[in-house]
Amino acid sequence: MLLTILLSEPLINPTELSGTLGLIATVVLTINMVLGMMISTSFKKTNSWLKLPATIKAIDLLNLHNYTAYIALFFVFAHIILIPLDAASKFTFWDIIWPVNAPHQPNIVLFGTFSLLALITVIITTQKWVKSKLGFRLWKNIHLISYGTCVLFVVHGLLMDPQLKDRPTDWIDAEKLLSEICGIALLLATIIRYKYYIYSTKK
Repeated sequence: MLLTILLSEPLINPTELSGTLGLIATVVLTINMVLGMMISTSFKKTNSWLKLPATIKAIDLLNLHNYTAYIALFFVFAHIILIPLDAASKFTFWDIIWPVNAPHQPNIVLFGTFSLLALITVIITTQKWVKSKLGFRLWKNIHLISYGTCVLFVVHGLLMDPQLKDRPTDWIDAEKLLSEICGIALLLATIIRYKYYIYSTKK
């Protein structure tokens, strides 16, 4: 009922709201990935971590990492569901699931679809009972999909026209700049994580 009222309000456009939720999902996924990379290292032994206030060091980063994955998934689903509710978008729910014949930028929509499937796969395989069945090594290999998930989602956000008018990317647009910042943050975090891996294998 509330959703119907909001969508019928002329000041709220479902496509614009969808774009906003997609940006939020991108930021949350970025935070989730950075947390995951931190957890996979000995970050608690670094001087930077040791100098932080006790209240921050008391935060359970593993739980926060897990919760941010669920939050990101929620925003991704909301981002998707809103688009077909806007008749002007010409999208159907099938176009989201199988975007080969989507009315706008089908290849870019496909990036978003793949990233959603990858995110769901990572979340499902992280459940304790599934993880125990898979074994650590297989679970770890599957979990590496999360790197590809973020790449796909960031590229999707950068190249997709939020107004669904098939316009080229405006690289200095505020929304695109936010996606660019997330992409740069992920790239830097990945480089640092890789350097840590090289360092740890040489010890």
